[in-house]
Amino acid sequence: MQNLSQTKEIQIAIFGLGFVGLTTAVGFASKGFKTIGYEIDTKKAKSLTCAKIPFFEEGLECSLKSVLGKNLFITNNLKEALKGSDVIFYCIGTPMSKNGSADLSYLCDAISQTLSHLHLCAPTPTLLIKSTIPPASSKEIIIPLIESFNLKVNNGTESHLFLANNPEFLREGFALDDFLHPDRILIGIENLPDTQILESIYKPFCAPIIFSNLNTAEFIKYLSNTTLSMCISYANEMSLIAQYIGDIDIIQAFNTLHKDKRFSGNPAKISQYIYPGLGFGGYCLPKDTLALYKKSSDKGFSPQILKSILDTNEKILEFYIQKITHENPKHSTIGILGLSFKPKSDDVRDSKSAMLIQRLLENGFSNIYAYDPIATHTFAQAYNLPIKYAQNLKEITQTCDILAIATGWQEFIPLLHNNHKKIYNLRWLQSLDKNTTLDKEPKN
Repeated sequence: MQNLSQTKEIQIAIFGLGFVGLTTAVGFASKGFKTIGYEIDTKKAKSLTCAKIPFFEEGLECSLKSVLGKNLFITNNLKEALKGSDVIFYCIGTPMSKNGSADLSYLCDAISQTLSHLHLCAPTPTLLIKSTIPPASSKEIIIPLIESFNLKVNNGTESHLFLANNPEFLREGFALDDFLHPDRILIGIENLPDTQILESIYKPFCAPIIFSNLNTAEFIKYLSNTTLSMCISYANEMSLIAQYIGDIDIIQAFNTLHKDKRFSGNPAKISQYIYPGLGFGGYCLPKDTLALYKKSSDKGFSPQILKSILDTNEKILEFYIQKITHENPKHSTIGILGLSFKPKSDDVRDSKSAMLIQRLLENGFSNIYAYDPIATHTFAQAYNLPIKYAQNLKEITQTCDILAIATGWQEFIPLLHNNHKKIYNLRWLQSLDKNTTLDKEPKN
């Protein structure tokens, strides 16, 4: 290893110097942190000490040369990597096993090696997992591993160390730029008395730091990746539909789709559609999705993504119906908040609220009230349901034991602070007390 005599207030160790690890190491070193890169592969470590990278990544080799021997030091000696380190990042591969699950054995081996030499680290070090691991892996696998060494982890002031999840959101070909100019920094951590050290290492990057629990951080990484894979497969399925139907200019079709103002956030953001709720209703989406599925099937191609879209739209409603009916007695007074298929509309065609009310009635819940800021009268005329209608929000909240938010009207958000009512937030409206930023238009 190179000379480690240089000191820095916070010392960072990076385990694994592949695409993610080396980018992380160079990124922190370029911000002035003393960074130790640990690579178990002797040949690879030697190559990196000569600023030779075994893969191509735009600008990374040049940046490595600029920090090597100054703030960044490469070693294949475990003890040298750990000595005095305050923060240890794990950028170890989690390859797919034969059954398709993530293989965490390499990551667990690296953590075990750390724990066996924990006395070399700075007091109460923080271990950050950058490796992509399935949701609940920290709680179900890594924390029990740490505890098997008779160490207290994430236990407040009594902790020997802290474990955090810090997913990477790097694009190959743009990795260093993405690391140096992130759009958000996500850290999953629990029972940490002081987040100062984590805030300190990321402060130079001038990006919002989002703190969550461990499971949420791990889930967000998969949410991000699977959203991208879904979009790619959806586009490919639509191209197949077009080819089976015939005489469709696929390039023109997608180029025209991309001109939709929602992709640029004007007037509504496409992100509003990538958000959970009670499912989609209204006149257009249900009938058009089904019609295209039928047309394609008639032409010889059964589009499975479209089928899954329709199936999930039914299953999500059924899930919440089961949840409400199983958790509450039939004599409960239930208030349904929102009757139109989306906020800022009085369109009640194919309303999820109507389906929800009908299924509650079928399950023996007869004390049902409903309210919508503008669609109450339209709904009452369209659906002949044996329920009562409230004149305003105050009336329904005072009358009902249970409230179910079925449409994402912004005026329902303050109800999330009501600790005296049981509220089913079926549109996942965001409460201001969660330090979240509300969109100008609430979710559908």
